Amino acid sequence: MNKGDLVGEVAKVVGSKQRAQDAVDCVLSAITKALTEKDSVTITGFGTFKVSKREARKGRNPQTGEEITIEGKYVPRFIPGKALKEAVK
Repeated sequence: MNKGDLVGEVAKVVGSKQRAQDAVDCVLSAITKALTEKDSVTITGFGTFKVSKREARKGRNPQTGEEITIEGKYVPRFIPGKALKEAVK
């Protein structure tokens, strides 16, 4: 399922493809904004979106074999909730 498919499913409930597009965009925008501010988003029964810090580490350049330092950065994470885990079984 891609974003267009998701909008189509929401449109079946709200009755309008434009309203569904606006709703999906609003939800994704709110999640993105919260993660940008290093906040977490918990959707009960579905899961939690949060930001984790990936520490700097050593790596290798595959072309030269030279050891390099890979900088640390923040990455988004998703932790599925119990209901989602049960549904996927």
